[in-house]
Amino acid sequence: MFMLVLVLILVGLAVVMAGRVFDEKAAEANFDQVSSFLTELGIRAQKYYRTPEWLDGGGHSFTGLTTTAEGMSLLTNIPVNDHGTFSILVAGSASQVILQGIGTVDADGDGSNCTMNLVVTKNDMVITIISR
Repeated sequence: MFMLVLVLILVGLAVVMAGRVFDEKAAEANFDQVSSFLTELGIRAQKYYRTPEWLDGGGHSFTGLTTTAEGMSLLTNIPVNDHGTFSILVAGSASQVILQGIGTVDADGDGSNCTMNLVVTKNDMVITIISR
């Protein structure tokens, strides 16, 4: 009888540990996916910046990238996907635009899903992690 109880306890612990490992990997994967898609949007914003106005680009400005759905549609027609919600946090200026990605998983248990901002300039991109 003692062996049966011991086996049940060990199996229970193994199941709990496997669940935790799975949750950690899912959170890590979501973080990576949000970072990747946000970077892709940053590349599209730089392309918009370099494209002449007569070809529906920014003509060396980010000002057309507004915080509205219309501004976001210049970068993507799918701002919400399986990985998270993506938006223009701060409308574009002549020199930069700030994008935001909010994931679908709270990796660090602080009550908010992984969130990061991406500052895009004509030659650079800098990601800031707000919440893991």
